[in-house]
Amino acid sequence: MEELIKRITIDPKICNGKPVIRGMRITVTTILEYLAAGETSENILKAYPSLEMDDIKACLEYAKRVADKSIISYDLKVS
Repeated sequence: MEELIKRITIDPKICNGKPVIRGMRITVTTILEYLAAGETSENILKAYPSLEMDDIKACLEYAKRVADKSIISYDLKVS
């Protein structure tokens, strides 16, 4: 799971410091919103060809850790 979470980065210069996937301008929130709306991982990957399945898994792992309060933003390294 640690390898997955490393895919999530926070950089004040990218998307106003929101958690993003691998330094791209795709926020964790965007992916979670698609999933919450019932979108499939396959369709998300088609909509965002630069993403990989592990990126979606990383978003879910990040959300789980935030919900468990086992991660806070300064735990992630700025890219």
